[in-house]
Amino acid sequence: MTGAYLLIAVLLVLGGWLVYAYNRLVMLRNRAREALSDIDVQLKRRANLIPNLVETVKGYMQHERGVLEGITKARAEVASAKGNPLEREQSENVL
Repeated sequence: MTGAYLLIAVLLVLGGWLVYAYNRLVMLRNRAREALSDIDVQLKRRANLIPNLVETVKGYMQHERGVLEGITKARAEVASAKGNPLEREQSENVL
């Protein structure tokens, strides 16, 4: 009789362990899927940021081009105004 109780106890412990192991494996599988999904979300977000960055850089390039052209023009005026002090002063003020 005690052998039957021992067998039932071992089977219950083994069954409980199998249920625990199965639930743990399911949980780990779900975590792995969630992690992969999070990676996909971050990659999509990063890919969407690149066109926005390109547009921002294009806007600054146009601004910088205008500033550089203005400085170049002002330097040329300063270089060409060597003889007349009043003209040179005005050119220096523009620069």
